[in-house]
Amino acid sequence: MLVIAIALALPAGLRVIVNNVGSVSGSWQGAADFSVYLAEDVGDERAAALADEIRARDDVADVTLIDREQALADFRARSGFGAALDALEHNPLPHTLVVRPAGGASGSVEALAQALSADPAVHLVQLDTEWVARLRAILELTSRVVDVVTVLLGLGVVLVIGNTIRLEINNRSVEIEVMKLVGGSDGFIRRPFLYLGFWYGLGGALVAALLIAAALALLRSPAAALAALYGSDFRLAGLSASQAALLLGGGALLGWAGAGLATARHLRAIEPR
Repeated sequence: MLVIAIALALPAGLRVIVNNVGSVSGSWQGAADFSVYLAEDVGDERAAALADEIRARDDVADVTLIDREQALADFRARSGFGAALDALEHNPLPHTLVVRPAGGASGSVEALAQALSADPAVHLVQLDTEWVARLRAILELTSRVVDVVTVLLGLGVVLVIGNTIRLEINNRSVEIEVMKLVGGSDGFIRRPFLYLGFWYGLGGALVAALLIAAALALLRSPAAALAALYGSDFRLAGLSASQAALLLGGGALLGWAGAGLATARHLRAIEPR
């Protein structure tokens, strides 16, 4: 059961990690935001009107207007170049629009940015969402790798349980011969071994769930401390109710399948002499 538990805990634990990383990337709502710098000759009224026009688009979730005076004040406070800025004859910073696409990084951000850049009042559109797309591609690849590992380790569980049931059949070969002599059918003889494989798989899955819970308990505090350094309240999430049910049901099903394959092969080889 410990071998089965480790074989099931590896793919299930990897799936939990992928889900947590995916939830972190999904919570970066501002990752797809991009800046639209207006031309220097665009006034306050035109900038506000343009912000309203963009906000009314179906593919835009929100638009924030950063006034050039506000931008200069923020730059003065954060840059430390206050004295140098006082020597300037005029404010060199333009009005800026921070646009949040409705579809996030998964939407057609590039098409939206290209459409906005065609406006004569727009001087520059600064878009940087490639790293988000790369992260999601990595997550997708990792998810596929986890699927492959799950299938391979599932086959390993079937073989382990099948070998265990084979040993049980060999140890009870005399008993099986006697049962066949008195008229016991293969189905009747097979049933206890199927139950045994079922309980092996279910018990291994239960131990796997406990191993994952223990590992997450050890990692939860360091993960929370790391998230706090980035100003996030992220917390590691364990197996959901559906995932736990899938793990237990899958383990029991693999145990049943392994026992079924072993009994179908080896019971026929035992016949009364």
